[in-house]
Amino acid sequence: MKDEKFAICIMSGGLDSLCATAYVKGYKKYRIKVITFSYGQRAKREILQSKRLAKILDFDEHRIVNINFMKELYGNSNVLTNTNLPIPSKFDNSIVVPVRNAVFITIATAWAFSVNADLIVYGAHSDDFSYPDCRPKFIESITNALNIGEEDKINSGVKRKISIWSPSLEGITKYELLKLGHEILGDTIFESWSCYSNGKKIHRDILHCGECESCINRKMAFTKAGIEDKTVYAKN
Repeated sequence: MKDEKFAICIMSGGLDSLCATAYVKGYKKYRIKVITFSYGQRAKREILQSKRLAKILDFDEHRIVNINFMKELYGNSNVLTNTNLPIPSKFDNSIVVPVRNAVFITIATAWAFSVNADLIVYGAHSDDFSYPDCRPKFIESITNALNIGEEDKINSGVKRKISIWSPSLEGITKYELLKLGHEILGDTIFESWSCYSNGKKIHRDILHCGECESCINRKMAFTKAGIEDKTVYAKN
């Protein structure tokens, strides 16, 4: 139907992007196409979880885009793609993957313009402002730049102008986003993968490490939200 709204949601398989996608589908009433990126990250398990979640939640379409060549370009710049570097338990600049969200959003927007979707969604929230590409001024700037890139078709009515949305634009914190996701999805949120590592094998199970900055933030968010954390960690 012509009046249906379609969103392209960037979903890593992690908690934030899952809850943001659920929010846009459940509360903003968009039909959803999901895009997941394989960019050479050490946490390849998040891609596996994104497949499972897309199947469970029955989105209109799920694309996994291979940009693993980025791993070589990133070199020693960050710990998320370089397995030789230790993952910190607190935020520092080694966690920041250079303009990762800009790369993801640009590719997602190319798909949006191709299928006439008008919204791009990613999971940045207001606790993410340590990351420059999660801040509102970044979102506003890249939205403007990408629309300029297609302005002739937009002005002629051939294409829709795109908007980029993240929870950070509405001042939504991580724990508030988690609560929204849990209201919509229930215990499905525990299918998400937050760990910056590829997990730790305990007996036959692959578990969140429980020690990296992302695992610690996950634990804190469940505590603040007042939701029992059913995630199993290798280290509590």
